[in-house]
Amino acid sequence: MPRIAGKHSVQYKSKKDKTFVFSLNPGYDLPPEVCKQWERRSFVCLPAELAAFRHPTSKSMARNGADALIEYLKKETAKGTVNKHFGALPIGEWLIRFTTFENNPRAQRLISEGTPYSPSTVEELYFYYYNRYIAGDAILTADINTFDVTSCRAWLARIGMKKCKQGRIIAGRRVYEVIVGFIRMAFTEYWEDRREWRNPFDQIDPPKRIKGKKRDVLEEDEIIKLFMPGVITDPLERGVAIAMYWAGLRRAEIFGLKTHEDLVWGNRGKLKIINAWKRFGSKKKRTLGDPKWHKIREAPFPDDLQGAVKVLQAAHGIHEFVFCFKDGSIPHGKWIQEKLPGWLKRAGIDLGGRKIVPHSARHSLASTLEAAGVPLRYIRDMLGHSSMETTLGYLHTPQGMINQITKKIGERAKEDPKSAVVPFNGEAVG
Repeated sequence: MPRIAGKHSVQYKSKKDKTFVFSLNPGYDLPPEVCKQWERRSFVCLPAELAAFRHPTSKSMARNGADALIEYLKKETAKGTVNKHFGALPIGEWLIRFTTFENNPRAQRLISEGTPYSPSTVEELYFYYYNRYIAGDAILTADINTFDVTSCRAWLARIGMKKCKQGRIIAGRRVYEVIVGFIRMAFTEYWEDRREWRNPFDQIDPPKRIKGKKRDVLEEDEIIKLFMPGVITDPLERGVAIAMYWAGLRRAEIFGLKTHEDLVWGNRGKLKIINAWKRFGSKKKRTLGDPKWHKIREAPFPDDLQGAVKVLQAAHGIHEFVFCFKDGSIPHGKWIQEKLPGWLKRAGIDLGGRKIVPHSARHSLASTLEAAGVPLRYIRDMLGHSSMETTLGYLHTPQGMINQITKKIGERAKEDPKSAVVPFNGEAVG
């Protein structure tokens, strides 16, 4: 342990959010092994008896909490109960519970608190990564109660050297972030009911989040081309396309809209985004649940979309779901993906090497609204993002404008070979 002046050391973990961590000095009537357990711990780890001190908002409050903990530990040490012992539990026995929805401790806790939990996260994401990368690893036989920081770092290094299907090691890649996040989540859930237990991941920073590649987008004039008469003539296709590009809905949200529950007609029309399909790509396994991030919200129901829905209902009839075939069934998971290239071709849109996919519609709408001066807060709420950082990742207008300007410069240079860009030093660059 580093040497600490005084009874304890209190430091900011995040000065911006006013969160603190602390360490105890073993020279103040507490055994070194007890102080070791409380090295750089968060105040949320304090025992239930000190719950009032778990969220200090200033350094003075944090120091008071650390003082209270020392007094508490002194009493528990005297009674011989400070090191509460938990029965041995192999890590594998604990992790396997998170790969099925029925036995998942996190799902059980969140649902009991009234928070929905996605079965697809458990049965597809966790189940797959557990069996693909963790099954058979030595970590599964270790006792979770004695698994320390050194063992934790050794496992992180070992798992990072495994290879993905393409033959590359997974450390530094998205798959590594997901695997480590899964283990950290399971360990944190173990701590939820055992606050005296020392979670080894508390002292190890998570892998740095890898930012995904930005989607290519359609410019405003290209979106207008897409909806010109004669481009998208099928009523179902046209309605879905408008819901994508002018309401910003996700695929699973579009086909989850219910006719008699989610449509508010009129001049101030709106869509109630209450439902979304889970595991939408599988006809057998898909189920109707709540939207992504459990964010029930409202989206615009513009006049063009209202008109498209009326045309669709006249052609296909009125069914439980808004966007469906004549028999009331909804399209399969890749239906939009298969239709999109035809829309772009008929609209005469030159992609110029851009990769436009269905999800690009949300990026295109966000960029168009931002260029028109719509506040980012509105764009975030409309798209149902969990944070403003996510919304910022959807904005492409600055880069798009730069590309347009540089493209024009290049075209002008080709037309007039004698033209040149003149830098600040006055020397022409041809």
